[in-house]
Amino acid sequence: MLSFSIMHHGARELHHHHGFQVPRDWRDWELSEETMPEAPDHAKAINLIEAILAWWARSQPNTQVEHNMGIRWDEAHPTVGLDPDASVFRPALPPDSSHKSSIHTWEPGYSVPILAIEVVSRTNSRKDYEVVPRKCESAGIPELCVFDPFLIGPRRGRGTRGESGPHRLQLWRHDANGKFKQVYAGDGPVYSPTLNGYFVAVDEGLKLRISDDEAGLQWWPTSEEVERKAKELAWKAEAMERAEKMAERAAKEAAQKGEKEALALVAELKALLAKATNSTKK
Repeated sequence: MLSFSIMHHGARELHHHHGFQVPRDWRDWELSEETMPEAPDHAKAINLIEAILAWWARSQPNTQVEHNMGIRWDEAHPTVGLDPDASVFRPALPPDSSHKSSIHTWEPGYSVPILAIEVVSRTNSRKDYEVVPRKCESAGIPELCVFDPFLIGPRRGRGTRGESGPHRLQLWRHDANGKFKQVYAGDGPVYSPTLNGYFVAVDEGLKLRISDDEAGLQWWPTSEEVERKAKELAWKAEAMERAEKMAERAAKEAAQKGEKEALALVAELKALLAKATNSTKK
């Protein structure tokens, strides 16, 4: 059984429901059906990490990546939920989820994501630092990565169990006792057991990527980057082929020119020899 306390406008009690917990006053945990507009820099950071995960998921069995998919886990309070900026589901969601903006994990075939990623919002950074980890714990999400590209999070989180911020990267995971803890807070890189890769902040900390190595040199690509790389390799291969053909043609022309010059020299020698022979006879 998970347990924690919410500190927001005073302490709030928790109540239990079928193994899950939400605050007794859970209005702050309600999930709106409206799609809130994202700032351009916030959207770019989300789109990049989502594209990276989407390409990675293509090579993973029964894995799906979603953006802003609402997750509701308490049947008694179906408006309570969270909608991570990016989430990884394994097993993948059922086919009928393609038209849904949120899922109910109490329905057959649905489960919480194995990983949630939140990019800190300029308009509500405290929510991303404080409320989102508690929601992930309550929902039973195994791992949460919080990315704060502009370091706009609260410097001292009220009621948080993590270290004082802001932090470029945070990683939250369940420990052996089921407690959801901040296992890392800093500039990164930080290893994700769920992905078997490292979260890395790049471009002066403004973008989030994933790398095979801790040094952050072996980036996971997006499909667009893979396609661009393939085109570059194809262009290089074509350029090499053209260069080889030009070299062959140049060598052939040089050989032909050399042959003509050799024949001309032989003819000249023959003429001299003939002239010398005639002079001797006289």
